[in-house]
Amino acid sequence: MNTDAPIRILVVDDHTLFRRGLIALLAAQPGMQVVAEAGDAGEAQRRALQLKPDVILLDNDLPGVKGIDALPGLREAAPKARILMLTVSEEAEDLATALMRGASGYLLKTVDTEVLAESIMRVHRNESPISPEMTGKLATAYQTLREGTVAQQPAVVQSDPIDSLSPREQQILAEIARGASNKEIARVFSIAEATVKIHVQHILRKLNLNSRVQAAVYATRLLDAGGAAGKTAT
Repeated sequence: MNTDAPIRILVVDDHTLFRRGLIALLAAQPGMQVVAEAGDAGEAQRRALQLKPDVILLDNDLPGVKGIDALPGLREAAPKARILMLTVSEEAEDLATALMRGASGYLLKTVDTEVLAESIMRVHRNESPISPEMTGKLATAYQTLREGTVAQQPAVVQSDPIDSLSPREQQILAEIARGASNKEIARVFSIAEATVKIHVQHILRKLNLNSRVQAAVYATRLLDAGGAAGKTAT
């Protein structure tokens, strides 16, 4: 992958003024290029299939098909794209649905421009930014999934195989639950960022998860229950 190439972004929002303003803000950010825009889910899927963007900024409140319901189609149209929700919804159920249907991150529209730009770069690095206002709702999102409110596969395996993780992997899992980036985790444990990435890959494989956001949900449940991840983080 050419690391000097700009991050190619598809902006999906039905409010024209907001969408155009967002595009103008992103155009001023170094290393980013808005390649297309869309006002509804159907147009977004066509654009994604045609252009294969690196990152899709997706609003939830779209006409017709909601953003969270459009996620499977967008993932099919552009499998390598990372999808970052940018929405006004602070509902735990929307957060749960978005993460389970393939969103890589979840931001509120109140986010600062600098944080949005950094979040886009983090998503492109396969990290999973979530607005601070929403991180506390991860446990609620997990409970929503357990109760069957969201018609998707559960975010965690039923047997809680936390014992399959090494002590260091459990520590890193606890840091993921706190929203730490790979760079921040590397600093905490005085290890290389590349080593952190390898640990994260092992954690996801051992826990049968698809993203670090799902790992955060898993770890949040353990921390709330006083589980192994919480013990190793102390």
